[in-house]
Amino acid sequence: MCGGAQFNIDGQTIKTYFPNPKARLPVLTRKGEQILVPWGRREIQPGQTPQGGWARLESIKSGIWHRFQPRPVKIIIDAFMEKDITGESHWFELNHQQFIQGLIATDGPFTRLYVVTEDNPESCHKSGRWPRVLKSEQILPRPTSGLF
Repeated sequence: MCGGAQFNIDGQTIKTYFPNPKARLPVLTRKGEQILVPWGRREIQPGQTPQGGWARLESIKSGIWHRFQPRPVKIIIDAFMEKDITGESHWFELNHQQFIQGLIATDGPFTRLYVVTEDNPESCHKSGRWPRVLKSEQILPRPTSGLF
C-alpha cells in the first residue's frame, strides 16, 4: 500500500511515513525539476481533497478525482515500505528507471500528492493494493538537492 518512502537529499537518506502530517514526497516536474509535495491529507488537515495518501487507479479512471484537477506525476524514490497483514514492515527497492505514479490534486490553495495504487499479487498488505510502479525509457534523476 506504500506507507513509507526512502529517497536522498544532499547525500542524506530520508525516510518518510504517511502518518507524519509533514510527510512530503519528491516528484519530477515537466521541466525536469524535482520538488517535494505534501503527501495526502489527514483528518486534522484543512481542505476538501480525500483523506488518506492513496488514489485507486480505477477511481481515477471513473472520474471521482475530476473535481480536484488531477495531474499525473512521477514520484522519484529509491524504495517504498508496505506493512503486511501482521503489521511488519517490508521495503521494496526501485531501480533508476522505475517510478511510482502519483496524482496531484488541487483544492483551492492546497496541493496534495496521492500515490496511485492498483490490485497486485505482489502486495503483502491486507488490502492487496500496491503502488503503481512504472518504467521510464530513461534513467530518472534521483533527488539530491534544491528541494524545499
